[in-house]
Amino acid sequence: MSDLVSSSIASLPVLGETAHQTYPSATLYVVATPIGNVTDISLRALHVLSLVNAVACEDTRNTATLMNRFGLHKPLIAAHQHNEREAAETLIARLQAGERIALVSDAGTPAVSDPGARIVDAVRAAGLRVLPLPGASAVVTALSASGLVNDQFYFVGFLPAKAKQRENFLATLGAVTATMVFYEAPHRILDCASALAAAFEPTRQVVFARELTKMFEEIHRCPLSEAAEWIKADGHREKGEFVVLLEGAAPADDDNDAETDRILRVLLAELPVKQAAGLAAQITGRKKNALYDRALQLKD
Repeated sequence: MSDLVSSSIASLPVLGETAHQTYPSATLYVVATPIGNVTDISLRALHVLSLVNAVACEDTRNTATLMNRFGLHKPLIAAHQHNEREAAETLIARLQAGERIALVSDAGTPAVSDPGARIVDAVRAAGLRVLPLPGASAVVTALSASGLVNDQFYFVGFLPAKAKQRENFLATLGAVTATMVFYEAPHRILDCASALAAAFEPTRQVVFARELTKMFEEIHRCPLSEAAEWIKADGHREKGEFVVLLEGAAPADDDNDAETDRILRVLLAELPVKQAAGLAAQITGRKKNALYDRALQLKD
């Protein structure tokens, strides 16, 4: 009996197209799963999950629940951030024996701020095939509904938990012109909003995408100056999973840059770097940290 005929979902009309597709053995299938709404899973993902010999997953309990909802039952292999290297060895041995293995995370696309990257790297290093199945991604979902017009985005992921480390890290992003995308935990969302407001211009637009695709989904856009108060206005806004999008910096003006460099050079001739950057910030209205970095470059 062929894999297609034995599949428990092969009777769906649209899946007749799978007869024209191949699902090679000795292959790791990286499968995106829903980030909230279970019906967001793709037909292709369901088909592959019904064919594989086993599923490597971040949390076997969560994946078992997901599989059960579709009537699928497969051996589950724990593959989380604390055992990725050991799990990779197990998976490689099974793949070398000709098995098909699916890799999933608890939600969304594996290896994107979730376990999986080390496993994929090890499987590739072993000369085995990796085949990705696209699907749900919190980053792309939030971007599509943000209304922030930009051809580029910069995925930051989770910010440092400690305040000083977070402040220092954000200082390095001042000149990024792409839309910046952060993940944040609910208990730190207010700290995140306050840190962003302290690090960037108050007029920059920020988008809070909370509980995407779930029952209490909320997407709110406002200037950074209003962000903290919006969160404080409703206790429910400090609950759930967050994607935070921040408008990028305005593209640099070459003429303005040239004038800023001229001012810095004049000041550096008389003052230490820190003082020159501080005075240049007052004169130009630009961020002191960015001017400090530029002053160091000019001094060299």
